[in-house]
Amino acid sequence: MNELQNAATGGKNQDRTRNSVLRQMALLQSMSLEQLREKWLDLYGEEPPQYKKQFLIKRLAYRIQELFYGGLSEQAKVHLQQAAKDDPVATVNRRIPEERKSNEAILPGTRLVRVWNDRRYEVIVLADGYEFEGRTFRSLSAVAREITGTRWNGKVFFGLKKVYGRKAEGGSDA
Repeated sequence: MNELQNAATGGKNQDRTRNSVLRQMALLQSMSLEQLREKWLDLYGEEPPQYKKQFLIKRLAYRIQELFYGGLSEQAKVHLQQAAKDDPVATVNRRIPEERKSNEAILPGTRLVRVWNDRRYEVIVLADGYEFEGRTFRSLSAVAREITGTRWNGKVFFGLKKVYGRKAEGGSDA
């Protein structure tokens, strides 16, 4: 039994311990990524996954409460596993089916509009490419290169895909 569980059974000290749990959860917000990783090692007894700070904070907050309140019963865990067994959304380690990948394509007939250097550009999605100024291009990236004169990810240029990292922060080639 860990110190949180010992304190939880203490009766009179239970209110103080509950406040301690709340304080621990509040402190997570001010911890550095390295401190969160150390806390993970303390609470889970294993190396933390290589995820972002917000993920670690959420999981650690859950773990602190789990240790204090006892977590899910075995019956609840079994029930959840049975409910999730045939649900593709409830399982984490699934590959994206090929039929879903093909549905991610932009539908033919879609009109993409982008203003670049005070000029409005329109592209129409075709079944086999993209029409821009009467010409057909094989990719959105080729259209973006035609417009800007530099290499671009076409989906990023037309706002269909979010940019992460240095370019999103206005890096040298944004």
